Amino acid sequence: MRFALPACALVLLSACSQHTSDISADAKTPEFNEARFRLDIQTLSSDKFEGRAPTTQGETLTLDYLSKAFAAAGLVGANDGSFLQAVPMVSYTASESQQVTLGDLPMQYRQDIVLGSRHDNQGIDIKDAPLVFVGYGITAPEYDWNDYEDLDMKGKIALILVNDPGFALPESGRFNGKAMTYYGRWSYKFEEASRQGALGAIIIHDTKPASYPWSVVENSWTGAQQDLVLDKAIQDSRVQVEGWITKEKANELFNSAGLSLATLRDRAASSPVNVALEKTANITFSNKAEYANSYNVVATLPGQDASDEHILFTAHWDHIGMDQNKSGDQIYNGALDNASGTAGILEIARQFATQAKQGKPLKRSLTFIATTGEEQGLLGSRYYAANPLYPLEKTVAVFNLDSTNIYGRTSDFTIVGKGKSQLETYLVDAASSQQRTAVSETRPESGGFFRSDHFSFAKYGVPAVFAGGGNNPVDEATAKYKAEMKEQMKGCYHNVCDEYRADWDLSGAIEDLGVYYQAAQRLGNNGDWPGYYAGTEFHQLRPAKTTATATAE
Repeated sequence: MRFALPACALVLLSACSQHTSDISADAKTPEFNEARFRLDIQTLSSDKFEGRAPTTQGETLTLDYLSKAFAAAGLVGANDGSFLQAVPMVSYTASESQQVTLGDLPMQYRQDIVLGSRHDNQGIDIKDAPLVFVGYGITAPEYDWNDYEDLDMKGKIALILVNDPGFALPESGRFNGKAMTYYGRWSYKFEEASRQGALGAIIIHDTKPASYPWSVVENSWTGAQQDLVLDKAIQDSRVQVEGWITKEKANELFNSAGLSLATLRDRAASSPVNVALEKTANITFSNKAEYANSYNVVATLPGQDASDEHILFTAHWDHIGMDQNKSGDQIYNGALDNASGTAGILEIARQFATQAKQGKPLKRSLTFIATTGEEQGLLGSRYYAANPLYPLEKTVAVFNLDSTNIYGRTSDFTIVGKGKSQLETYLVDAASSQQRTAVSETRPESGGFFRSDHFSFAKYGVPAVFAGGGNNPVDEATAKYKAEMKEQMKGCYHNVCDEYRADWDLSGAIEDLGVYYQAAQRLGNNGDWPGYYAGTEFHQLRPAKTTATATAE
């Protein structure tokens, strides 16, 4: 069903409701140009951009589009005048023709298993490597938890459950209940298996604790896999092979070993566990490594009185490109994820630039980073955080936009991982000015806080938030539209159907831009240095003060 937008959807809905006109009347909130916002989304997610995979022609077109847009708005290139920051990358491509046998069971690539190697090794040829189930694959002293206890993983392959024990047994009080910790992320599991000296690591997929179906694994983990070029010692310490196996095939494997995966999963939720399957793996496939720079786009709007202090806006420009092995549509356009967020930071940048041209610049500088390689493990933001163009100790905060609201206006405003830092109060207050209530995400078990670019900065102690949208439509008509659009978008995450749709109701996204704008405007004109609350993972890196106005240290 085609949803007809009201005429006022091309502005900030100021003519449609008193709720929004109150916001428009506030000089702090501009009227965002929805037509321009839409055009940015539509262009960046068009077939011409080929799914915006790093180091492809799609990247070249994207970099040109974004650089010209920031320049036209009046921002300056942050890298000695250039808008581009080179991010050294290597692309690993595993052959589609893989010979994989676990125990006595042959594995069909894509259907049962996806494997790769992040080594410049020409290929993998593993013979008779012992398989070991290591529960959730976690070593966490603060929880008195070690799934690798008394294990020597040299030459062995770890089989690992997805998520963390808190998801399976929230009443235990361990970890963070249903809310995923970093121990539940796939990236941590491969890192820890590497630290343990394992030859390989395979995660057992399960839709609920993973928060996405097997199709997302297949689409995201096949084809070229980008990574940062790492120090040789770090690179050499990584597992030789990593990947995923379906729960169904894992069940077969454990049954063939005389074990019950379901029983072991229950044990793993209540206590650390490791069990040798007394089965081995034989894995052979060719692999190639190709080196090339990808790029972050970094644009700055200089502040007036404290120009050396920066507030960052981030959004990843990349998606997962094309898959020429697919029949029919081969382009992963990535309209929602994340042409929409990239368009969002462009529109915010334009509005602040217009304000500066009118003689009302912020005291602090604003820097907008369209990052590369987020879909491959937050690569661009990780690189910037480790190699910042502006010192992190002078970076006040990070606002991250990833997949903006296409489901209409809401009476609430979601802050992912709510309760971590004082930075959130700026969003809470801005949302309140729209008569909206700031809330936590409804599915913290999906680990959203660890899955987007803000996390790269949080790990260094920079207060960073990921927010937007809500769950409560403002009226029945919006609720009906949302239900219909949700059905249309079902299964489109990391799939070829994530395409721009002219009938998207972006009025809620426009209001979210207003929340971000007001929060940044307030923080950009005061001397506050928000910090992380006691009890959070990042408190020691930049602790919250009794008053947020403490100067930077």
